[in-house]
Parts: sequence; C-alpha cells; structure tokens
Amino acid sequence: MTVPATYGLGQIKVTAITGDEVEMVAQLTGSGFSVSGCSGGGGVSSEGGGGVRLSCGEGPAATINDTMSLEVVKIHDTAAVLRIKPAG
Repeated sequence: MTVPATYGLGQIKVTAITGDEVEMVAQLTGSGFSVSGCSGGGGVSSEGGGGVRLSCGEGPAATINDTMSLEVVKIHDTAAVLRIKPAG
C-alpha cells in the first residue's frame, strides 16, 4: 500500500500475517525512523533510503515517525484489516 510522502515511508508491503501479528516492510524515504506501539527496526543511511521491518498486533494504534498512525484493526486467519491515517 502506498502512503503519503510526509510519513517518511515508501510503499508498505505486508510480508506475513500470523494469528496475532502482521509483519510488514517499507522503504525509508527520510533521514530517520521512529516507531511507538509495535516493534520495528532497520537500517537508515545518512541520505534516507534503507528499510524497516514492522511487526504489529491487534490493538491500539502505533505511531510511525510521529506523523502516521497504523492500527491493526482485526486479524482473521491469513487476512488483516489495517487503518492508516495521520497521527494525532
């Protein structure tokens, strides 16, 4: 899924859905990365680029780069409903 450039991420790709988590990867388009509310990590080059992996479960929304809210609304078998909107 494509998100606005202001979120500091390129296209987000879901790589796996388990019983309680959705795993995703995204290219970083900014010079830094922060996540609160789900686990994530990756490398960041000084010129942006790099990538990040996120693993989020159902529940309260995570905040990505202080600008994006990512909520896993529901996980059902191999499908998940995600809600992405501006943080705040």
